[in-house]
Amino acid sequence: MNSSGTTVRRRISVVLAVVALLSPLATGLATAQSIQGASGAIVVDEGETVDGIDAAAGTIVVRGTVAGDISGAAGSIQIAESGRVDGDVQVAAGTVFVDGAIGGNAEVGAGAFELTETGRIDGSLDVGAGSVRVDGAVGGDVRAAADSVVLGPNADVGGEFRYDADSFTESPDATVAGGVVEDTSLSGETGVAFGSDLVPSWIGSAYGVAVNLALGGVLLLAFPRFSRGVAERVGEGPVVSGGVGLLALIATPILLVLVAITIVGIPLALVGIAAYVVALWVGSVYGRYALGSWVLDRLDRPNRWAALLIGVVGVAAIGLIPWIGGLVDLLVLLLGVGALALGLRDRYQGRDDVSPSEGDAVEIG
Repeated sequence: MNSSGTTVRRRISVVLAVVALLSPLATGLATAQSIQGASGAIVVDEGETVDGIDAAAGTIVVRGTVAGDISGAAGSIQIAESGRVDGDVQVAAGTVFVDGAIGGNAEVGAGAFELTETGRIDGSLDVGAGSVRVDGAVGGDVRAAADSVVLGPNADVGGEFRYDADSFTESPDATVAGGVVEDTSLSGETGVAFGSDLVPSWIGSAYGVAVNLALGGVLLLAFPRFSRGVAERVGEGPVVSGGVGLLALIATPILLVLVAITIVGIPLALVGIAAYVVALWVGSVYGRYALGSWVLDRLDRPNRWAALLIGVVGVAAIGLIPWIGGLVDLLVLLLGVGALALGLRDRYQGRDDVSPSEGDAVEIG
């Protein structure tokens, strides 16, 4: 069989697989109305408004406005300080951070949940998690079942605070209008937020790992030489890769805004937004792959498939650690996006010694 024909057919198959995998994400971002289905990353940027989110994703970040409800599962969910959800939030995730505002009720199942000092929930909060920290405002009642529950100094609860926890800490500066009550029956209740009847909090994390592994597998099969080059760039020049990633992360949205200023540029900007978010996902997967490659290189046991597995699973595990997990996610993203940008630049400038068909056609191991 003709090797070039095989390569072409393989590339077509891979492209179709990528389109199938990414189409829910691209469609949701392009319409900017309602986001549904399965995605690697869902981001509502500051100044952007969507009708609602009903999806399973690796990551959900709200910096803009969700006019309706958020429901679904994810590896991590963050409602940033600038973000607002006008409706209810019903989610299961590895980690959930609320720095912004929720206009309705929140029902959460998570490995870790935190309502920060800038966060506000106008309705009630029902949460079941490994650890719960409430340090913001809740207009109604709070029911929390967790191994560890913390009521912080900035907490302002308009109703009753009812909890069931192995460890409970209450700051003397916290304000709870309806009083604090220990209720050991909470862990046995049903519903989104409680006990063994809850969809396990690891479901969101497992989904995030699965889609990242799927995308990583597609990239390694389709572009083995390019993928190896990305990992090598991160290993040999992490500062350069991280710096380029930070620049791309900041400069690209600014450029898209400038493009969107004109009516003619709006369609281009919408396409650019979709491409930008897809690039962030691809970059984050490449960052994980590069981290796994670095670990195996130190052990003198290089293997691209093991590197992908170690990187994706390892970063997911670290991501469950509050604050540290978010920092590691950001660093991995910057490294991956930077190395991806540098690799694409070199390809565009023709710096590769081997053509794409020669370099990416076959690689074993």
